[in-house]
Amino acid sequence: MTMVSNEYGKIITIEQAVEMIDDGCSLMVGGFGGIGSPPSLLQAIIDKGVQQITLICNDTAFPHIGVGPLVAQGRIKKAVVSHIGSNPIAGQLLHEGKMEVEFSPQGILIERIRAGGAGLGGILVDIGVGHEWLAKGKPTVDIDGNRYLLERPLTADISLVYAKKADPFGNLIYDKSARNTNPLVAMAGRITIAEVEEIVPLGELDPEEIVTPGIFVTYIVQSNGVDWKWIWE
Repeated sequence: MTMVSNEYGKIITIEQAVEMIDDGCSLMVGGFGGIGSPPSLLQAIIDKGVQQITLICNDTAFPHIGVGPLVAQGRIKKAVVSHIGSNPIAGQLLHEGKMEVEFSPQGILIERIRAGGAGLGGILVDIGVGHEWLAKGKPTVDIDGNRYLLERPLTADISLVYAKKADPFGNLIYDKSARNTNPLVAMAGRITIAEVEEIVPLGELDPEEIVTPGIFVTYIVQSNGVDWKWIWE
């Protein structure tokens, strides 16, 4: 087994990582339906008992994978998502007034995250213009005779991402569709923690395959792994 240097001080334990995640935090999580979400970090958050979280994620996943258990256990105060249909408990909590949900169409949600990571003031969209419910509370901007809504950028106290490989500086490579929202989520956290399947020595990653540069990654943790087989049973 190759020894990996921690020369940049970014490699920490899952226990050290979860110490940074407290009640009332805003938490942005990569993934889509659980795929590409960091299983070990999410389990550690559940075990710690963190509550009143503002969750920013593509969806609320299934009840037993990804961010789904945090939702199902009532840990989420507000969810900023594109849909909740895969998790029936999320819909129940919404209708009972126990969880606030802010919906954004998937493309707009991801662009809001990108804007947050890039330090932009927001994005202009024509979706919702003229519809009172969709436009409520959103500033409007007129450009060349066209009206747009200003969708505000999204950032978070903590961003959690999941990657295939990392080096000690935090450069990340993702595995196929598990890449999904992770590269943009990695940019939008005040602190970004990457859970990875394998940590390799500096210089071992092919620069042409690196998707997330290590400058966006604050800490790296070694994943304990996850078994997805039961999902289909």
